[in-house]
Amino acid sequence: MELPDDLTLPLSSGEPWWYWLGGRPSLDLVNTLRERWRRNVETLVTPAELVEWLRRAGLAAPVAAGNASQALLRSARELREAIDAGVLAAIVGAEAPADSIETIDRWLPATTAAQTLVWRPGRPPTLRAAEPADRLAHALGLVALDAARLLGTDERERARICASDTCSARFYDRSPTAGRRWCSMRGCGNAAKARRHRERVRASG
Repeated sequence: MELPDDLTLPLSSGEPWWYWLGGRPSLDLVNTLRERWRRNVETLVTPAELVEWLRRAGLAAPVAAGNASQALLRSARELREAIDAGVLAAIVGAEAPADSIETIDRWLPATTAAQTLVWRPGRPPTLRAAEPADRLAHALGLVALDAARLLGTDERERARICASDTCSARFYDRSPTAGRRWCSMRGCGNAAKARRHRERVRASG
């Protein structure tokens, strides 16, 4: 899904331009900064949009939008760029920036859930995970944990950037041969095939 050339920037709302092609939460978060090759379009515009993005990503139960702050939004964007720096390094086989890894690592404790012993009349007590004290921090911690699993294991070898010249989507290649080139065959893949067809027609004409 390409962005219109006449898009008014900065966006007042980025939600209409979210896409979910990364194949894992950390890369979907990276993809909330669109058109990294040209305009750097920010689609996490407000704290409320961050809350909604985390909900739609399946990482957080519904939370009142007022629970998010501008500081949390800035931290989420910082985490996003730290993940992207690690992904770019992994793709070219370079050393990941130390500060990016430290940023990701700082979020990992937020994934730890306390345990609670639940008592119910007439039944044995049940040990279960308690609700996170801060659901939004916990959700961003889960994004960081996904990034840590990507960058800290051999999974890093399947991190990709879409091959289209007009797309900057990051994605995880789950294809059997690890040869996937496009963020989406229905989008960038088909557009590239159509462009090659037009070029062949012009050349033959």
